[in-house]
Amino acid sequence: MAGARLEVTRAQILAFRRRVGALDERLPPGEASLRRAAWAVLQDSMPRAALLSLHARVAAVAPSVSEDPSLVQLWGPRYSVFVVAACDRAVFSLGRLPEDARGRQRAEGLASRLQAVLGGRRMACGEAGRALNVHPNSLRYAAATGTVLIRWDGARQPAVWTVPPPEVDAHEACLELARRYLHIYGPTTPEAFARWAGVPLRHAAAVFEALGGSLAPVRTAVGDAWILAEDEAACRAAEGPAAPARLLPSGDSFLLLQGADRALVVPDAERRRALWTPRVWPGGLLVGGEVAGTWRRADAAMTVQPWRRLSRAERDAVAAEAQSLPLPAPPTRRVAQKRPGNRRSTGSTRPASPPVHPRPAERGAEAARRPASTARPGRTGEHLALRLARLARL
Repeated sequence: MAGARLEVTRAQILAFRRRVGALDERLPPGEASLRRAAWAVLQDSMPRAALLSLHARVAAVAPSVSEDPSLVQLWGPRYSVFVVAACDRAVFSLGRLPEDARGRQRAEGLASRLQAVLGGRRMACGEAGRALNVHPNSLRYAAATGTVLIRWDGARQPAVWTVPPPEVDAHEACLELARRYLHIYGPTTPEAFARWAGVPLRHAAAVFEALGGSLAPVRTAVGDAWILAEDEAACRAAEGPAAPARLLPSGDSFLLLQGADRALVVPDAERRRALWTPRVWPGGLLVGGEVAGTWRRADAAMTVQPWRRLSRAERDAVAAEAQSLPLPAPPTRRVAQKRPGNRRSTGSTRPASPPVHPRPAERGAEAARRPASTARPGRTGEHLALRLARLARL
């Protein structure tokens, strides 16, 4: 992995990640696009997170996309819930099979027992745990064998079932896991890969070493890192036009970062604390290719809190993006837009446009998480209220 380090700027890195992540321009509908969107898996630990990540990358995504046979749900990196292309199941399960004898024995033994208990059936995770006399959460360890799939919609316990083992070597699956990570998260380091995949650092370092000449060294504003050699030209390419707005869900791969990578994407420390909170992360607002705020959704109410004043065109782009989310919504809504500091609003009825209401920052993050005040009794679930909360003017 020796060689002169390529200097890459922050702008080049963000443009590269957006480009390979299909965030600048949505991919056409279809199975191939769904696979590309989930190239390094899509976290689904929050209800509908993977659905919204797919929507940010693929055109015409329907609320029922999770039922597409080309996609599966599993316990992947860090034993969190992810959505992945069915044909890539081995990469994100078997690719994490422990190398140590004790860890491998636990995973394979539990998977064997689970298969015997289920007998080809689907079963609630809690029920399966009781049948095996183990804590339901421990069933996640069996997922590293590539034989366990789940179905979780956020409302109930996940259903679990077993499938035939992948016909892939575990070591090769692990190398491909690292290549997928490098392509979507690069430039990156073995330390970052270890945290993302949930594997020991010594194991991650050995994997990077095994990739050898397929990696290229780079220097970034936050330190030395690596990219796939085949991605060097794309990483150096001029920045193209970014999408006007994207609403990325909590845990989206563009934001699933740690340490110095967070500082690269969001240089301001206060804004990093607003995005990567100690508890449940909000979603990220992407405007013109930059993270420009956060957003949260509670039932039918959505609160978008930008970090700077948005232009009229930017506000319209955010409103249009919110309206396009693949969630139940009425065909016509009243649009109420207020200028910062102006208590009066002008309203009009437009097809497929959500209400837009600013909320002063001094009311605090807790107020921003409450359902929109415009949701009248009896209308919950019928109206998607979008509130643009103005922070201190930059």
